[in-house]
Amino acid sequence: MRDQLQKYLQARLDQCVQSRNPDVCDKMKKKLQLMEKRNVEIVKVTGKGNIMENYDDNEITYLLHLNYVIKDHDLFYIEEEIERRRASFHKNILVKDEEIWEVEGGPLEWELEKDQENERVPFIYNRLKAVQYAERWWNDYNPAYKKFDVDCTNYISQCLHAGGAPMRGYPNRNKGWWMRSNNWSFSWSVAHAFRWYLGTSTVGLRAKEVSTPEQLQLGDVICYDFQGDGRFDHTTIVTGKDANGMPLVNAHTSNSRLRYWNYEDSTAYTPNIQYKFFTIVDDPS
Repeated sequence: MRDQLQKYLQARLDQCVQSRNPDVCDKMKKKLQLMEKRNVEIVKVTGKGNIMENYDDNEITYLLHLNYVIKDHDLFYIEEEIERRRASFHKNILVKDEEIWEVEGGPLEWELEKDQENERVPFIYNRLKAVQYAERWWNDYNPAYKKFDVDCTNYISQCLHAGGAPMRGYPNRNKGWWMRSNNWSFSWSVAHAFRWYLGTSTVGLRAKEVSTPEQLQLGDVICYDFQGDGRFDHTTIVTGKDANGMPLVNAHTSNSRLRYWNYEDSTAYTPNIQYKFFTIVDDPS
């Protein structure tokens, strides 16, 4: 059976990578639609698949790692993404193949304890170090930190901390932004709490909300409310810009690098999606 699963996985890759046929590959269909909208070209696609779990002869979980060489006017760059997918079979016939997408939740109304001026820790945000960290760990997990099943905000917090953003608030999980001794604040690891922290913090790590993605710099942050219901589900960090100055982002959970910021090619995307754009603010002495 495992040989048959490997053959299926290779066939899946051939559909998405070699044929680039949107009629047989939902991933490629969304990707091509977004590329056409941006007026850019996919020059080459390569892929690799790995079976993660074989529950029985009827279901597997697998990773699909895709690399896209993008031609954006005179700019060339490589976008990468990893999909976690589940395929189900009946009598060796595929009946379902879908992406497993998990988002972070949280209450719609989130209240973090108020800042105190005596908690102020001056710092200058090192955007280069934050982006270097984001590139180093985009598809890996730093053993110095806890790994979460839904890891997107934990990863972004690590990137910001690598850029010099100071932790504060320990041990109160409703206060500040921190991870220590196998414990952490909600703002460190939960997308919705992190969005509220960035929007309200007055000391330590602080951010200013801007109105358009073009205003973001490398090392800045985008928060996503996929359903448009007021609950933010996902977080990314800006690691590049395309030829039009629009952000390219790195993320965890569905690990990706130099992905176009609006996620219109994502399974989680809905027409109701809402974004928050945050630029990190220095807090000099």
